[in-house]
Amino acid sequence: MLGTNKGKKLDQYVTDYVVFDLETTGISCYNDQVVEISAVKVSKGQVEEEFTSLVNPKCPIPYRASMVNGITDEMVKDAPAFDKVLADFLGFIGDHVLVGHNIHTFDMKFIYRDCEKFWGKVPENNYVDTLSLARMCLAELGHYKLTDLSEYYGVSTKGAHRALNDCRMNQIIYERLGGEMEKRKNDIKQCPKCGQFLLKRKGKFGYFLGCGGYPACRYTENL
Repeated sequence: MLGTNKGKKLDQYVTDYVVFDLETTGISCYNDQVVEISAVKVSKGQVEEEFTSLVNPKCPIPYRASMVNGITDEMVKDAPAFDKVLADFLGFIGDHVLVGHNIHTFDMKFIYRDCEKFWGKVPENNYVDTLSLARMCLAELGHYKLTDLSEYYGVSTKGAHRALNDCRMNQIIYERLGGEMEKRKNDIKQCPKCGQFLLKRKGKFGYFLGCGGYPACRYTENL
């Protein structure tokens, strides 16, 4: 649902949600464009429906981006523009909570940017970033790429870096992390200001606990 207020980042497990993922021409939400968007709708922990579409970015796809995601100019030349695909995506997600890996600092920025560009409003859906959950629940790992978590949980990484395959992988990972949160609920520290996880971070003077909602919330604790 579009409105004037961006959704909130949640550090929790929910049973009904939509996992989504973007592939783009690069990492800048100011200069780069979406070339693929996919989503998986889940009810009570079970996959119900999938959505996926390539996108014509109206610009050449850099070689380095194609090397990562395998998407080429030839593949997207007849694909719809993002205003059409994004409208279909918004209809698919409805008012569900969104779930994705590193979406707090990456994917949501592209979605907000382009919704504002096309319609002057932003999605008000709350969202969960599995990167934050993994850093809190699996502090011993040290590496938190989606493929790292997939290998940790024994999930196939075949087809990684294509949006729909990444959604399918992350849906399983989110369910696993939900179990981790339940097991470790007495050990997880939450921010007293906003309720999000406190994550172990390294600063100029060593390690500290910082709110997972940074930069919106800048609460910290010394270790």
